Amino acid sequence: MVRLTVTNAQNMDDISSNKDTSPAPEAAVAVVVVPFPAQGHLNQLFHLSRLLSRRGRLSVHFVGTATHNRQVRLRVHGWDPHRHPVRFHDLPTPPFTSPPPDPTTPIKFPAHLQPTFEASDALRGPFADLLRAISKTSPRVVVVHDALMSFAAREASLVPNAEAYAFHSVSAFASLFFQYESRGANASALFPELPKLSTDGCFTDTFMDLVRRRHRMTEAASVSGRLLNTCRPMEGQFLDLLAREPFAHDKKLWAVGPLNPIKIGRPARHECLKWLDKHPPKSVMYVSFGTTSSLSEEQVREIAIGLERSGQRFLWVLREADRGDIFADHDKEGLRLPDEYERRVRGWGLVVLDGWAPQVEILRHESTGGFMSHCGWNSCVESLSMGVPIAAWPMHSDQPRNAMLVTEVLGVGVTVREWGRRGEVVRAKAVEEVVRRVMVYEEGREMRRRADEIGVAVRGVAAAEEGGGCGGHAELDCFVAHITRRV
Repeated sequence: MVRLTVTNAQNMDDISSNKDTSPAPEAAVAVVVVPFPAQGHLNQLFHLSRLLSRRGRLSVHFVGTATHNRQVRLRVHGWDPHRHPVRFHDLPTPPFTSPPPDPTTPIKFPAHLQPTFEASDALRGPFADLLRAISKTSPRVVVVHDALMSFAAREASLVPNAEAYAFHSVSAFASLFFQYESRGANASALFPELPKLSTDGCFTDTFMDLVRRRHRMTEAASVSGRLLNTCRPMEGQFLDLLAREPFAHDKKLWAVGPLNPIKIGRPARHECLKWLDKHPPKSVMYVSFGTTSSLSEEQVREIAIGLERSGQRFLWVLREADRGDIFADHDKEGLRLPDEYERRVRGWGLVVLDGWAPQVEILRHESTGGFMSHCGWNSCVESLSMGVPIAAWPMHSDQPRNAMLVTEVLGVGVTVREWGRRGEVVRAKAVEEVVRRVMVYEEGREMRRRADEIGVAVRGVAAAEEGGGCGGHAELDCFVAHITRRV
């Protein structure tokens, strides 16, 4: 675990700009939430919508394509529509192709989703119409948009009683690096204690063109502040940095996480949870690489053999990456395990093939003792919330930086494969060794102790929320106080 010394950052007074004026007497503040159409982004902004719907008398509107709104409702954990009323608005988009993922590409970024991302540009016109309609019945309209859906900020700037806030679906740590690098600066100079990390292989050129195009649109609009799905027990020092210049851009900043539910009451339990019930505390390694990562047949085989040879209990969710439309009919061969594999590991290893598993509940289960993960920010927050150490295997996007945060800064994880060797297949021996480091060795016990400490603190941020009150998520309450302030 590294204690970081900050260099090359200007000093500034402590965060005082987040103080809010008294609440408006009217109850009619409409919050319009605009997510980016990828599972990790959809998930975070829907959970924000869920939490906002319980505060004051806000009306919360969730805006997206019919396909992605349906996807959210299918996969969300911990949502009771009676306790958390959220109104969905299905906006039209032109047809878009939904090609399969290609696990053989050297860059693991989900380029097969690019048609979906491009199609979201067509939401601008219908969104503008919806925004104007809502603005006629609400004294104030607050647009909370994914930072990659910047047209929403532009349209909000054209409505007199609307204001826009950008939601960043990455960690504060990754956000600092991205902002530094966008200026052409050497981000490694910001934290000289950390290993240097190349940005090569994180994104495709085509996706970065889309990001730059939408970033220019944001610059032309007025964004009133920023929100992140994080909290001080996880990233306090990085939040302090983001609240200062040159990173603050004279904008308010709220760390409103953790957004994922901490407790889930559900009468019907997934079969994998019943399987976990049969095993001792902290004895199972959970393995999952998210919804956008694709593994080659060779890599699947090496993981399978490594897990088997480790001799440790494991729960492996093995699925193909999402397509742009998860509901469309597709020819699907499915991922294949070695012959007789499930028979050989029966009783101490469980593979959930091509299915959807309740990740938050798995991580919360007392039998789960480690998480082999791609280090998507959702997964990191959920794992840290539950005090589970991580075997970090980043694939693309912000994941290499999240992996560095987990392993080098917080000291609650180990690296499966160095980012500089991302083009190589991770062999069974390496998988076996990493599993044993987390689950068996003293190193793993120490990581689990630190993860437990962070988990207790993170759960404390949200404890009152899950208990049925509104006393948790103090920064979220500050944000609500701000958007309901008197004019």
